Amino acid sequence: MTRKTIGGTEQLDDYIERVALRDTDVLSRLRRETERHPRGRMLSNPVQGQLMALLAKAIGARRALEVGTFTGYSALCVASALPPDGMLVACDIDVETTAIARRYWREAGVDERITLRIGAALDTLKALLNENGAGSFDFAFVDADKASYDAYYEYALQLVRRGGLILFDNVLRDGRVTDPNADSDTLIMNVFNEKLGTDERIDVSLLPIADGVTICLKR
Repeated sequence: MTRKTIGGTEQLDDYIERVALRDTDVLSRLRRETERHPRGRMLSNPVQGQLMALLAKAIGARRALEVGTFTGYSALCVASALPPDGMLVACDIDVETTAIARRYWREAGVDERITLRIGAALDTLKALLNENGAGSFDFAFVDADKASYDAYYEYALQLVRRGGLILFDNVLRDGRVTDPNADSDTLIMNVFNEKLGTDERIDVSLLPIADGVTICLKR
């Protein structure tokens, strides 16, 4: 996702980070290393990461789920907000980038709260449902292949308890969601956004932070 908020100026984004971002040395160093990666643009926005941590704390989350981990920044934010006996299950397919994640999780002292599952996310989500049952998670964050967002959503609705939160990243696609001639992933995202907006199984809010974050409260 983009590091900066769509429509905002660099000065405004810098101001928000200066007055409101409660950073740590580990998070800062992980951002800097990730920015040097060839796919560094996928780095989570730090203000968004802080928001996710706040939301996890607000609902008293103990078990969290992440689909799409990359170098582990968002997982680190959420895992740090969980209680000492909490657990975050992180799903990804990339051994190389998650090795970076593991290193920083250890440095931050939250590695024992994070279980990394390498493999196709849909297979992992199906396995988690079989292993733990419905309603076994409090919080979920999805930032993976856009074509599968609807499938991830349907699994998350089963895995997350009532009153739990499900968050989706990149729902504005760099602002391209208003372009009828946009790429296929953006057109898929448009359909997905429309679905969430009318789905009575959730309460929903789409925030124009970073590249767009949708927050779903399971009814």
